[in-house]
Amino acid sequence: MSMIGPAELLRRRVADDPSRPLVTFYDDATGERVELSARTFDNWVAKTANLLVDGLAAEPGTRVVLALPPHWQSAAWLMACWAAGLEAVPVDAEAAAAIGAGTEPPGTPGPYILVAAEEVLDAVTADRDAEEIVGLSLHALGGALAECPAGVVDYAVEVRSYGDRFTPGPDVAPEAPALSVTKATLDAGRLVAEATGAAAKWGLDAHDRVLVDMPYTTLEGVLVGLLSPLASGASVIIQRNFDKASLDRRATLEHVTAVAGVPGWNDASGSVRRLL
Repeated sequence: MSMIGPAELLRRRVADDPSRPLVTFYDDATGERVELSARTFDNWVAKTANLLVDGLAAEPGTRVVLALPPHWQSAAWLMACWAAGLEAVPVDAEAAAAIGAGTEPPGTPGPYILVAAEEVLDAVTADRDAEEIVGLSLHALGGALAECPAGVVDYAVEVRSYGDRFTPGPDVAPEAPALSVTKATLDAGRLVAEATGAAAKWGLDAHDRVLVDMPYTTLEGVLVGLLSPLASGASVIIQRNFDKASLDRRATLEHVTAVAGVPGWNDASGSVRRLL
């Protein structure tokens, strides 16, 4: 098992190649496109980790339930949790609704910090197991929540005041639980081992651009949508509200070399390989 965690992978990427794109995000419903270099992504991770630790009093081992769709901010929240030694628990919309109905997500007994997209925020604000609730507008221009319920932290507003450098505390260790998904809880070291193993299996390297249409609610989604590209030097393109009509043009414009979870892909030339 690796003796480093995902945050170390990001530190290495920033040191080796800070300006090349690491995460590109598309929302086909809004026409949004956001591209983040390794350095810019690291700055968002640091600001979010500082918010978690200094603003929300998170300590190593704290669970953070992420009721978020595929998005570059979701990726930043995952990495911020790992940087601070927290356990990330990504859940889908169905699980978020269960939270609002008073049912715990599988394997996540309270208390925890709950982070929710604006579209599901109303369904989860009554969660009694959440010590803190953070709402994300996921607005293309970083706008605040349209309405911020009482007791909810508006991420877009609050994160701006936190520093873009984060220093983990002495209690952050790679053997601590880092990710809980269906039927699996992995520590930080195991996550890195799985990421490097998957990158080798898929043949990823610094020349790859991986187009992904998968949520972060499974281990495969986390590996292909963030950690394996990070470990291999590749970059990832995250899609939301996928429009099949845009696929060929996007693959050409973004120099896509591999896809995962993308429905309807048929590359007759064989120049783009399917990973999942």
